Amino acid sequence: MSKSSRPVGTVRVFVADGSRMSCQLIAAALRRGRYRTRVVGFATDAAGIQKGLEKNDADVAVIGARLEENALAGFDVTRQVRASRSKPSIIMILDSSKPAMVVEAFRAGASGVFFRDQSSELLCKSIHAVRKGQVWAGSKEFHYVIDALRQAAPAKPICQKTPGLLTKREEGVVHLVAEGMTNRDISHQLNLSEHTVRNYLFRIFNKVGTSNRLELALYALDRREGDSQHNSLAVMDRPHIVENRVMASAQA
Repeated sequence: MSKSSRPVGTVRVFVADGSRMSCQLIAAALRRGRYRTRVVGFATDAAGIQKGLEKNDADVAVIGARLEENALAGFDVTRQVRASRSKPSIIMILDSSKPAMVVEAFRAGASGVFFRDQSSELLCKSIHAVRKGQVWAGSKEFHYVIDALRQAAPAKPICQKTPGLLTKREEGVVHLVAEGMTNRDISHQLNLSEHTVRNYLFRIFNKVGTSNRLELALYALDRREGDSQHNSLAVMDRPHIVENRVMASAQA
């Protein structure tokens, strides 16, 4: 079925996990969900994932950290997928919610993390969120990433407190990014074209020293948490979604 002929809103999903049975169970759960998904293939090892993604035009790849090779093979595969021409959004299924696992998933290039003890309905919801260019993580996992960024030495300094660093309009764009709005949402909110919104984002990235939208959202959250204990951007105890970077080249 081509993209033009498939039902509106249907997301093409490629499933990869440590066993064929596990893949089939995940696929069956996705088919039963209320969100429109179509499973286009599955694999249990790195070679099968690469071949499957080359053959199938998937929107989202759901990749388990544990594959046939070993318990952490999914991280390497995720890096390989992100480095290749085949670039679906990726959700990693993790066996553990330990900070190191969560942070490594995002470092590998995942757009979201999902845990095996969570519901299949939540997996369906996360798939549709990342398909829209958003990042899927619970509040606890989101703060793991914040902590990791705080501890890492930045490639260039992020000037959080410099007065007048951003214009009033740029501050508004940062706030909307941190609220999880897409480029289209922001353009409607501020009565701007999407092209203008992208230009604003590139200037903001250069000014504050971030390289993508997730880092920018974390920057905004961290700054406001430092300014007030009653942070207006506090993350609630529910999955939080923030739009991922949308580069001009990706829009061409």
